[in-house]
Amino acid sequence: MSAIKIIGLILAGGRSTRMGGRDKAWVTLAGKPLLAHVVTRLAPQVDLLVINTNAAPEPFAELGLPLLPDRFPGYVGPLAGIHAGLLAHPDSLLVAVAVDLPGLPGDLVARLQAGLGRQLCAYAWDGHQHALAVLFCPGSAAAVQQYLDGGARNVKDFLAEYGAAVLFDRPQDHGLFRNLNTPEELACAERELTDPRTSVIGHG
Repeated sequence: MSAIKIIGLILAGGRSTRMGGRDKAWVTLAGKPLLAHVVTRLAPQVDLLVINTNAAPEPFAELGLPLLPDRFPGYVGPLAGIHAGLLAHPDSLLVAVAVDLPGLPGDLVARLQAGLGRQLCAYAWDGHQHALAVLFCPGSAAAVQQYLDGGARNVKDFLAEYGAAVLFDRPQDHGLFRNLNTPEELACAERELTDPRTSVIGHG
């Protein structure tokens, strides 16, 4: 029997309102788009990378990665991207991560998989719930579909009901899940890159 494949889903379908409307996928950190940082971090951990986006496909062409738009009607947030990924890959493990997490740990998938247990999904916890660094077991699409059909939209509430928290509390884990939502946070991360002890992409 063949091993279950692991799909990496990069969630790049948000509206980036706190980033002043700039598409966060293409905002640069250390001269490199945030999307490229996440691709570099996640690709070695999965069998296939897929990008969830509702934007025009042309800017993504050079990456050579499959694009997956939302399938749930209307804009309902990141759960719609997760829903699309689970529908497209129903028999695989699926790890969904936000496009603005350039410091993802190199052992993210292995640690989430180890902590999955009998739960539907497992998410990173370092004192805070990181709702967009989450691993789903095969066959999870129905639960997400039912949740969305019921009018619920909040990823954190979904994880609180269905997920297992996986602790990331080693000293070297500090700051790895720091996301970059605003121009100010991005500028702070740029400044910290000069100090490897505090760099958002300097660990993992």
